[in-house]
Amino acid sequence: MRRFALILLLWPGILAAEEFRALTGDEILEALTGHKLGYGKGIWQTFDASGVTNYFSGGPSAGRWAVRGDQYCSVWPPSELWACYDVRRSGQVIRFVDSNGELTDGTYAK
Repeated sequence: MRRFALILLLWPGILAAEEFRALTGDEILEALTGHKLGYGKGIWQTFDASGVTNYFSGGPSAGRWAVRGDQYCSVWPPSELWACYDVRRSGQVIRFVDSNGELTDGTYAK
């Protein structure tokens, strides 16, 4: 019975660890600058302090990134249209949420 009670006491902590928290602009900068995110299947992205972002999915692609307000924004040439996303974090996972509510999760990688 004591083990069951201990499990119940720990359960809220387990649930809280899995929740995603919205990041502010400054937190987005801190979470992304100088880091690499892996998206699975050999796909990854880096975020340089200079504003360059490199994305690899079968081949390289370079774009620009910035924080505008409390959103991550990026542009990928030859397009000149910036796309912006809300950013959430849970532990080592960064979640990007587009204007349609579509989610993309990346995990910190080396």
